[in-house]
Amino acid sequence: MKRYLKKLIIIPAFNEGESIEKVVNNLIENYPQYDYLIVNDGSTDDTKRICRRNHYEVLNLPINLGIGGAVQAGYRYARDNDYDIAVQIDGDGQHNVAYLEGMLSLIESGEADIVIGSRFIEKEGFQSSNIRRIGIRFLSVLGWLLTGVWVKDITSGYRAVNRFFINVFSENYPGDYAEPEAMVLAAVHGGKIREYPVIMNERENGKSSINLKKSVYYMVKVTLAMLIQRISLGIRRQK
Repeated sequence: MKRYLKKLIIIPAFNEGESIEKVVNNLIENYPQYDYLIVNDGSTDDTKRICRRNHYEVLNLPINLGIGGAVQAGYRYARDNDYDIAVQIDGDGQHNVAYLEGMLSLIESGEADIVIGSRFIEKEGFQSSNIRRIGIRFLSVLGWLLTGVWVKDITSGYRAVNRFFINVFSENYPGDYAEPEAMVLAAVHGGKIREYPVIMNERENGKSSINLKKSVYYMVKVTLAMLIQRISLGIRRQK
């Protein structure tokens, strides 16, 4: 008899008061088979009040840790509560949970340890701006040069991982704009990384964590961070 796998959806949220209700109510009403946890990352808007009013499952961080710290807190919750699979989705409504069954099937079959919801396989729906797509392509090439693993949508925050990587990410998860660094970390740990075609929505409310003024800083920082991540992991594995 096939064992039931416990699945947790982690929703990092910083000032997502305008969208969090819609995202979570969709999960509760249409996808009750999944547990969820909102990680309220020190929001200064009414995110905390909305979660309390609706009796949502929420972990309120006392200060803003950034996306990496919030996601790592979710992975630690998943580890401590014995979940088999953890999924990251954004709190702004960009990630469509309807694709989750297909993504998880790759993990449940053993075909993948990590599955990334990718905009760029079938190239439908919201594709981001031209400048960002160029940046994503650059980071994908860099990730391939560092690890030998090709991921088209390397900055996608829509991803699912198995129990092994729940434990890895609960102990070590990159900070700031973490997704490309996390891919390097996963690849160096020998993870089988697969992409699954999804259509993403353009966020309806709130403000993206990356704006035009930060784009150059972001590219320089992430490039250096990926290089340092790869070097440090190589040194650690040699010891």
